[in-house]
Amino acid sequence: MNEPHTPQAGMEKDDVSTIGSVASDIKNAATQKFGEAMTEVRSRTGDAKDSVANEVNDVAQALRRASEELRGGSAQERTLGTLASSLADASDQIRDKDLGQIAQMVSKVAREHPVMFLGGAALLGFAASRYAKASGAGNGTSSEQHDTRPAASFVRGGNPDTQTPGAP
Repeated sequence: MNEPHTPQAGMEKDDVSTIGSVASDIKNAATQKFGEAMTEVRSRTGDAKDSVANEVNDVAQALRRASEELRGGSAQERTLGTLASSLADASDQIRDKDLGQIAQMVSKVAREHPVMFLGGAALLGFAASRYAKASGAGNGTSSEQHDTRPAASFVRGGNPDTQTPGAP
């Protein structure tokens, strides 16, 4: 009868133990590198989370100052004060929770209040674009300095890269 083919059939005991030792070393090195990578990811996400919390807190403080400058008791003053308090609370929650908990909270709000979530996302997008535009103005990357002629040409007469020379 034929013996069943096993990886160890043609190997000696020393070869099998060497292969097992090398495999174990590789597994340990991979586990160590994975742990180091996860530590770095946690560190960087923690820094980003703190930065976002600081930015949200700065916006809350600006809203609070703006509400103090308005007429006492006016609807605008109350609205800005409420927004400032809500943003300050959000800043504290961002700072105190890990990213998984934050993602769960955002997901819950999106499911329970989709209109509010979409409105907040739109506001966040507008704020981010204004922030990006303002921070790009000092270093020569503002949108006014980009050449918009290819885009205008594309809108008016189609994609210039696909048109043959001399064609209308």
